[in-house]
Amino acid sequence: MATLSDMNQEILRTQPPSTDRAFTVLLSPTRRGARLARLLTVAHLGAWGLPSEMAAHIVAELAANASVHGRVQGRDFQLTLAVSGRTLRIEVTDTRGDSAPPGPGAVKAPEGDSEHGRGLLIVEALADHWGIAPGPVPRKTVWAEIDLVR
Repeated sequence: MATLSDMNQEILRTQPPSTDRAFTVLLSPTRRGARLARLLTVAHLGAWGLPSEMAAHIVAELAANASVHGRVQGRDFQLTLAVSGRTLRIEVTDTRGDSAPPGPGAVKAPEGDSEHGRGLLIVEALADHWGIAPGPVPRKTVWAEIDLVR
């Protein structure tokens, strides 16, 4: 016989989150800002009762890219986490719209034993969907979506 707890768990697995949620923050394009983006992701998703491991990896890679490749002195990058229905959308916006990375399906693995160049491959492997949205000038947004019901 199923217990109330078993039924509650089944409802959680089959029902989308009942409340849409969003969080946005500006962070400095530094290693510290990238680390803070990951920590804030884990904290907010935990507070919302959502799994955070995959999202934390994706945010770590996108925030690191914004800090290294999207950095313009005096300008921050923006992290947005948005839950809508069964989907978590992660957006990292920086002020280097002139420096867009390769899009989905076009990311190539680095040659040899290079320690760099694998971040978007990780994003591509973990996210259900991802892409790049230009503008408004001078910005670009790299986004990723994760299906919360698996």
